[in-house]
Amino acid sequence: MSANDIYIHPSANVSDKASIGAGSKVWINVQIRENAVIGEGCILSKDVYIDHAVKIGNRCKIQNSVSVYNGVEIGDDVFVGPNACFTNDKVPRAFNADWMITPTRIDDGASIGANATIVCGITIGEFAMVAAGSVVTKDVAPYTLVMGNPARAVARIDREGNRVSGDV
Repeated sequence: MSANDIYIHPSANVSDKASIGAGSKVWINVQIRENAVIGEGCILSKDVYIDHAVKIGNRCKIQNSVSVYNGVEIGDDVFVGPNACFTNDKVPRAFNADWMITPTRIDDGASIGANATIVCGITIGEFAMVAAGSVVTKDVAPYTLVMGNPARAVARIDREGNRVSGDV
């Protein structure tokens, strides 16, 4: 397999109307819906769901059991840990036929830890890091580590994720 080849596991369900970039790997039980755009060199791990019209940049790693819903846009070089949760409805009601998508943006180089919840309508800045299990309800500034429920800024970090200051 060359770097340009796309690998799609036989158990994956990929719409003919989805776009997948060169060198990407789509693993066991992944579903990619129509008009989704997956960049080059991405890894979509076991049981990932990519909703229609989702955009994922280049070289992203989406770990096991993550659902990325319509309205979520993910930049380049983003890591999304196992079981992270995105939302796209600010006021969810089963009976609301007129609900509106609330967009969410994950900027280049950001990392989201395992089991984190990303409430819709926010932006996670460049190279920011969300600690495992955090619930993000507000925008996260670039190069900032957040943790907790609700997530709060605890440190400034560098591009590699190392703490450079406790001041935020």
